Amino acid sequence: MVPDNQSELTVWTFDWVPDGPRGYVRDLRLRWACEEAGLEYQLRSVPFEDRGADHFARQPFGQVPFLTDGDLRLFESGACLLHIAEKSEALMPQDAEEKADTLSWVIAALNSVEMVSLPWWFVGLSNPPENPLEDWLRSRLDVMEHVFAARDWLTAGRFTAADLIMADVLRLPWVRGLGRYAATDAYVARICARPAFEKAHADQMAHFAAADTTRSIET
Repeated sequence: MVPDNQSELTVWTFDWVPDGPRGYVRDLRLRWACEEAGLEYQLRSVPFEDRGADHFARQPFGQVPFLTDGDLRLFESGACLLHIAEKSEALMPQDAEEKADTLSWVIAALNSVEMVSLPWWFVGLSNPPENPLEDWLRSRLDVMEHVFAARDWLTAGRFTAADLIMADVLRLPWVRGLGRYAATDAYVARICARPAFEKAHADQMAHFAAADTTRSIET
């Protein structure tokens, strides 16, 4: 929903980032979750450059996103996503088995897929003749391809927070560029065609574009 200045739910991101990560900064996960759940929220920012003590007090690694909800403070996108998901059955099923499955797949996206894809990408930046992590990554992508070939959603027979985070992990262009994963490609395209994702993505891009204008005026 359109951010509400009276909402206690606040998503924090950077005031600006270079072109490369735009559309992929992880505050998008929280914006997307709020849009799916119909939750009003505010967006606030911290400096990308000259990160201060207040930023590190809220996020010990100086990263984004982090989330405030009244007096509660959370950091790490997975923790923030789960906090938001608990506010809406649109993201978190209430059935005990479906909820347990949703939680499991959320953690799998972060710990079993993203935990492999990001190191693989970092190694690839040095252009080695062969990436020693590629077989490891492909083994994880093979598992997910088998899953998506068998069903449309990870759990509960519908979209949940698990699909949100898994699609966000898998949509990265260097992962999609590996090819040979038709069912996964179709899954990612379908999830990212959701209006809530499209709005969250457009809002993030607009936020950083506005920051470009501000920086050009200041300089």
